[in-house]
Amino acid sequence: MIIAGESSGELYGALLAKALRKKFPGVTITGIGGKRMEEAEVTLVSEISDAFGLTEAVSSYRKIRTAFKNAVRTIKYLRPDVVVLIDYPDFNLKVAEVAKSVGVKILYYVSPQVWAWRKGRVKKISALVDRMAVILPFEEKIYRDAGVKCEFVGHPMVEEIEAVLESTMKNLPPLCSPLVRGGVGGWSLNPEFKPCLKSDLGLDPTKPLLSLLPGSRPHELKRLLPLTLDVVRQFKNEFTDYQFSIPLAPNTDEKQHALHLESLMREEVPIKKGESVRVLAASDIAVVASGTATLQTALLEVPMVVIYKLSPLTYLLGKMIVDVKYISIVNILAGKEVVRELLQKRANPAEILKEIREIIKGKTHREEMILAYKSIKESFLGKKASERVSEMICEMAGW
Repeated sequence: MIIAGESSGELYGALLAKALRKKFPGVTITGIGGKRMEEAEVTLVSEISDAFGLTEAVSSYRKIRTAFKNAVRTIKYLRPDVVVLIDYPDFNLKVAEVAKSVGVKILYYVSPQVWAWRKGRVKKISALVDRMAVILPFEEKIYRDAGVKCEFVGHPMVEEIEAVLESTMKNLPPLCSPLVRGGVGGWSLNPEFKPCLKSDLGLDPTKPLLSLLPGSRPHELKRLLPLTLDVVRQFKNEFTDYQFSIPLAPNTDEKQHALHLESLMREEVPIKKGESVRVLAASDIAVVASGTATLQTALLEVPMVVIYKLSPLTYLLGKMIVDVKYISIVNILAGKEVVRELLQKRANPAEILKEIREIIKGKTHREEMILAYKSIKESFLGKKASERVSEMICEMAGW
């Protein structure tokens, strides 16, 4: 059983399900997830809730409660060989208690951000889970010091990027090979690939591309889509040669955000649902909501500015309890400010355009950013997260 609570975790769950099926074609996989996990032949007992933060979790309470009941019922009835919990700690640690009580083995894949806040959860996790598979290099020591059998398996985003680009290559001319292997970071995008990919996406191959990633959770889209629209309108006045695209997450409810999406399309901003890897690979600059997409952008070596907005109450509480200097995973991994983070009131068109202007006109700033990205990529070289986690599941289940 695989349980994910939001879009990035759901992607990792889908990749894991595919890796498991390669080893055991007849394996039965149930879970909580979304469209991608369903496409990976996971029988869903509930859909992801995408709740995040205090006020957002309150509004999603009924959906979360139903998902929890379904998860408990499934674990008690099916007694899966292994339950894989992907991040989503407030929900998944409750599920872990139930699984442990009935003797089901537990693999926690993708650690909660215990290094940022609520550090005491490490003790709770160590008491509940059988093994940990972490996707950031510094997390392994945290759990091993707490006595948990833990392994850094790499990041599934790396394999997702490589798979998407190599699949895209099949539809493009031979000269449009996407990856250049070797050097710092292991691989880079072939500069000749961007125009080919722009054409394949229905974009103008001769124009630079600014991609806009306003998040995947409903509360993120609610706050960041209007901001994205304002940025596009002001950016067009200054940089007339650029084009735009928004690669929405596959699980996005477009009807819920129809007003702003229609306005963006009127501004000639095409919506490319489920195409974040390809759109970012084709991009020259990106404006990205803090989250997994920032690492995706860095792995593809696209200069970016990071934005984020929460409800005032959630942000205030976060300031009180979160113990990190940076919010974007890129800056956290680098240990310094590689990309500019614009939060709350600072996430406004003027500040965003100021940073974009610096990226476009400041060659040194842009080159330093790319160099830092390459250094970050080195940590993930040679690791296949989904494949390794599928092996861990086999070991735990005794298959």
